[in-house]
Amino acid sequence: MWERLSLRTRLLLPLGLMFAAALLAGGVSLQIFATAQLMEETEPAARSASAVAAALNGALRTSSNPHATLEAFVQSLGASEAIRFRRLGTDLDVHPHEVQTPLGTVPDWFVRLIALPESRAAFPVTIEGKPVGDIVFAPDMSADIYEKWIGFLAIVCSGIALMLLTGAIAHFTARSALRPLQNLGDGLTRMRTGDYEQEIPSAGPPEIRNSAQEANELARTLNRLSQDNRSLLRRIVSLQDDERQDMARELHDELGPLLFGIRANTVALLESIPARQAELKSAAEGILQSVETLQQANRRILDRLRPLYIQELGLEKSIQTLLQNAKAQAPDLKLTSQIDTTLNEVDGLLSQTVYRVIQEAVTNVLRHAKANAMHVAADINGREVIVEISDDGIGFPADRMFGRGLTGMLERVRALSGTLELLREEGRTCVRCRLPAGDSATHARGEKRG
Repeated sequence: MWERLSLRTRLLLPLGLMFAAALLAGGVSLQIFATAQLMEETEPAARSASAVAAALNGALRTSSNPHATLEAFVQSLGASEAIRFRRLGTDLDVHPHEVQTPLGTVPDWFVRLIALPESRAAFPVTIEGKPVGDIVFAPDMSADIYEKWIGFLAIVCSGIALMLLTGAIAHFTARSALRPLQNLGDGLTRMRTGDYEQEIPSAGPPEIRNSAQEANELARTLNRLSQDNRSLLRRIVSLQDDERQDMARELHDELGPLLFGIRANTVALLESIPARQAELKSAAEGILQSVETLQQANRRILDRLRPLYIQELGLEKSIQTLLQNAKAQAPDLKLTSQIDTTLNEVDGLLSQTVYRVIQEAVTNVLRHAKANAMHVAADINGREVIVEISDDGIGFPADRMFGRGLTGMLERVRALSGTLELLREEGRTCVRCRLPAGDSATHARGEKRG
């Protein structure tokens, strides 16, 4: 439970418990010591009352008119409430009165708390050996109760004031620490998501300031590493594209003419074979068919190695051509598309990445998805190029979502500081890619909207 409490609660809760414990200890000590103190304070007065009774009895024994002496003594007591004379057979009102203070009446619970001692005492008075009454000692404890109540209120008020002051100090201290800690936590969250640009404010106690400065230095280091990583990935992707272009050039310049020559020679051979040599003619036709199949395979490989359409036709037309070829390979597949025409303004590595993502995703659908319908969308939204390919097929295997092709696409996307997601939503598999748009693409998008 303690682990789930906030820092502010952890500070204020012990303070409140300390205050409650102090009040409890004050009440216990008041009950323990107040009674003994009051008994000590009333003991001299009780002894005086006993001495008065002894003196009165002695005077009555030696007096010629003891009744007159007794009356004179009663008159001399006057309005004294501590020592009074009680005649035989009568009662005195010795009930405690309510104690009034400038703050109001002292509550009964406090009077019961201090446990007033039994301080009343009666000393018999006799005349000629016969009891005529008692000297009653019944002190008024109002002043003592008043004193204890004022002292108790002073302690309580001081405790409350100290608790409020301490609580305010703890609150503002926790606040001064919590805000920098919150900023530090937000900064670390941004770092976890790849945002290293915004620095963490350096504020609060020295320990938190030092942590924020260290975190900022870590963010700068990670930012440099991230930029170096992206630069390296761009270099790798560029080298891969160059290598593909070289391979495509070799296939086109070397293998293409060889296949064309074999096909031409095979056609000439077919024309020169007499009709009666059917077996030889059938073999030549088989060679011709194999050569044509090799030429088609060579063209498909060239298309995958180097999409020549982008520079000549633009990205939008290149994607449309790619989708038309996919439709030709799978006539039963219902293929729909929504391609933004402003994608033609995208060039360079960004245009190749968009094309490759769509190419790889479409190829995966044709090979593995067993889908009946596929939708391809590509658009420039603000400063992002958003590509989305969805199908109603069987989806990705749980243990192998990223194969070699998609892993290569992920590297391309990361090289451009983009994101690539594989999702399964409402029975459809979706490949969603977001790439930062270049200035030319953003400008073209703005002209289209204008």
